[in-house]
Amino acid sequence: MATAVSANRLELLQIADAVAREKVIDRQIVISAMEDAIQKAARSRYGSETNIKAEINSKTGEIRLTRLREVVETLENPAAEISVEDARERNPAAQVGDFMSEPLPPLDFGRIAAQSAKQVIVQKVREAERERQYDEYKDRIGDVVNGVVKRVEYGNVIVDLGRAESIIRRDELIPRETYRPGDRVRAYIYDVRSEQRGPQIFLSRTHPQFMAKLFGQEVPEIYDGIIEIKSVARDPGSRAKIAVISNDSSIDPVGACVGMRGSRVQAVVNELQGEKIDIIPWSPEAASFIVNALQPAEVVKVVLDEDAERIEVVVPDDQLSLAIGRRGQNVRLASQLTGWDIDILTEQEESERRQKEFAERTDMFMEALDVDEVVAQLLVSEGFSSVEEVAYVPLDEVAGIEGFDEETAEEIQLRAKEYLQRLEEELTAKRREIGVEDALAEVPGVSTAMLVALGENDVKTVDDLAGCATDDLTGWFERVDGESKRFAGFLDGFDLSREEAEAMIMAARLKAGWVSEADLAAMQEEPAEEGAEVEAEEDNAGESV
Repeated sequence: MATAVSANRLELLQIADAVAREKVIDRQIVISAMEDAIQKAARSRYGSETNIKAEINSKTGEIRLTRLREVVETLENPAAEISVEDARERNPAAQVGDFMSEPLPPLDFGRIAAQSAKQVIVQKVREAERERQYDEYKDRIGDVVNGVVKRVEYGNVIVDLGRAESIIRRDELIPRETYRPGDRVRAYIYDVRSEQRGPQIFLSRTHPQFMAKLFGQEVPEIYDGIIEIKSVARDPGSRAKIAVISNDSSIDPVGACVGMRGSRVQAVVNELQGEKIDIIPWSPEAASFIVNALQPAEVVKVVLDEDAERIEVVVPDDQLSLAIGRRGQNVRLASQLTGWDIDILTEQEESERRQKEFAERTDMFMEALDVDEVVAQLLVSEGFSSVEEVAYVPLDEVAGIEGFDEETAEEIQLRAKEYLQRLEEELTAKRREIGVEDALAEVPGVSTAMLVALGENDVKTVDDLAGCATDDLTGWFERVDGESKRFAGFLDGFDLSREEAEAMIMAARLKAGWVSEADLAAMQEEPAEEGAEVEAEEDNAGESV
């Protein structure tokens, strides 16, 4: 009998060793799971209220069962408590709150108790295995891994990575690619989450950084940091654009990524199921970068709006379809790559728009200054776009226009100032009629025309303006159905930058007593520090690509 017992003990340790090796977890975790299972089985035998502790000797495999009872003054539950008098008979030093341990006889496991113990062990081992997988992969987000397809469930691909199981969701697979069990697959780890059930390592083959990592594996200069990948935009399975820059002027970044006879880029294309890749030289100048990003289309002219991060691109009439691309693909990828919203016009459309603006400004000057069409056209041709410009530029700028003399210039400026004064009086009357308070006119940067526009949008007091957000004044862009849509602000048409709008709102908050001068000074210091942090982060990101 003794031989059988020692054999069982030895077998217990062998099972613990085998499970620990198979699941790549600590042997002690398996032994601890076995102890929990034995404790559960013992409680079902001695009563669920009994506090039982099981210990397995990690060297001999011997199982020791003990019952713990708390020392109390008044005995209520004999299964879990012992009176202080009885405890002191066994141990004179026993105090209330101590625990007394009593050995229990070895336990014979019945079939049900053994099944229950098995469930506990399996659960504990599974939890330990999942925790080990999470700890091993949580710092590997951003890595490319190779695995074998284990099974496919509802379009999701379960991948065996050797020491862990991962998943590629259906929407993270390149369109039209299929996998069968046993196929080898390469993918990008984009998320690792600690979850109770199912795979917790999430892979992607459509992530933009998957392409960047593939180039890093194929192009030694990228791996060595000589060439940097600045940004990537992908339409998975169809087309992609990647922007690169070289830190060594003697190395061509585009040529290095293409490789001899296209060998390097072709290796990436093959991995991505034939996805066409445009490799573009990155430039710190937004205009140059956007022109490059729109390749293969030719660009004639660009007009940047840096505040809204929006750019107008003029292309030859026959290049429009090429610049836009099939279903807008080319311009959409260029927009994602650069981070700018891109509007594309043909030369004809741009010419028609310029003519329309010229006619509108001519009519405006004819009406405001009471001059004939020729004089108005001369002013527009010289670059004057508003009556304010005409009224307040130095006199010699107006007198210097061909066909004008000093007397004519003085008369035109006088008429401009009279027009502005009349307009100011009309706007002041309208502002008061709407109910905009006088105190709002004292906020720095707010003109009378702005007061009317604010009043029409129900901003009538200093507190109302103080409660506005910058977007409320300048407007904002949102992605609607995959396209960037602009929503108008209260002060549209006033050529107001976001910085000016923000300064106006902060001045209103100061006037309303919402913030103090000290608060304002502190706020002005913060962005500089944040900017420094962002710059440092970008530097680090550049190094890691």
